[in-house]
Amino acid sequence: MKNSIRVVYENPDSQRLDKYLVELNIQELYSRSFIEKLVDEDRILVNNMPVKKSYPLKDGDEIVLNLPEPVPLEVFAQDIPLEIVYEDDDLAIINKEPGMIVHPGFGNPDYTLVNAIMHHFGSNLSSGREVNRPGIVHRLDRGTSGLIIIAKNDAAQAKLSDMFANREIKKTYLAITAGVPEPSGTIETYISRSTKNPRMMCVTDEGRFALTHYETIKTWHYFALHKVNLETGRMHQIRVHFAHINYPILGDLLYNTRKYVHSLVPQNMKRKITELLTTHLHRQALHAWKLDFVHPFSGKLISVTAALPEDIAYTLEWLDKNFAIDTDSRDVKKILEGEN
Repeated sequence: MKNSIRVVYENPDSQRLDKYLVELNIQELYSRSFIEKLVDEDRILVNNMPVKKSYPLKDGDEIVLNLPEPVPLEVFAQDIPLEIVYEDDDLAIINKEPGMIVHPGFGNPDYTLVNAIMHHFGSNLSSGREVNRPGIVHRLDRGTSGLIIIAKNDAAQAKLSDMFANREIKKTYLAITAGVPEPSGTIETYISRSTKNPRMMCVTDEGRFALTHYETIKTWHYFALHKVNLETGRMHQIRVHFAHINYPILGDLLYNTRKYVHSLVPQNMKRKITELLTTHLHRQALHAWKLDFVHPFSGKLISVTAALPEDIAYTLEWLDKNFAIDTDSRDVKKILEGEN
């Protein structure tokens, strides 16, 4: 990003400063809110004087935009394997493996998705919404696998952020629950951070509104697989919502327990459950499976899916082997292929 940009207004008709700058479509001025921030910080001068965003421009006015210096990164690139399922000049979509943290934080300074994308994309990343998070538009929990969008420039960052805020990006997850709820449903609550455990979120009478839709696509005795669509993107939303209706996500160590899963199954199956959760499924059975959205610049419809990770694929086969319902012998992979 250049440190300053100079523009001369050449129009006999007056126009508001902020409206004119938006219409210029300068890449460095990637959103109206960023322009307003520059105005508030007196970084936009007209004829060498700071002005308000509503300033009426006159023919011949000289506009100088003094851009802030980019904040130096405290993280570094690392050669970590990535599965890139889609890429163009503006964005990339990664199939994040389970266990990978999205960005560095206290106690986790490296081996994150940010370290990996810095290596793979170099300088072709947005500056990010927060310090030390280049390219990051949204997040997935550490234990959740699947699709995550990466912004490759600040304009894409702004557009994609607005699209998430306006619910223009459809996110479909796959989730295995302990217990079998109604075949479809909507869960609508408020969610806040727990006062008992700061790592947890919980349903409360007030907080941030959260809306989840689900559709059951296969059931077994005591377990079910669902497609889940989010209208909102709250922290731990799917995990909190299914725990709230007493059908927690299988393998979730924060909102579910092995004791609860044991309580659902016959005595002779408890040992098998223990083996599954200690040997094969070490995290919540939650996978960000599909993304559907209109590309913010080309207008092209983007629809991508992420292959099932090994641990969830194993769990589905394990359920077929141990808890199959005779009237439903469908193969999950074929069900999902039919959804594409």
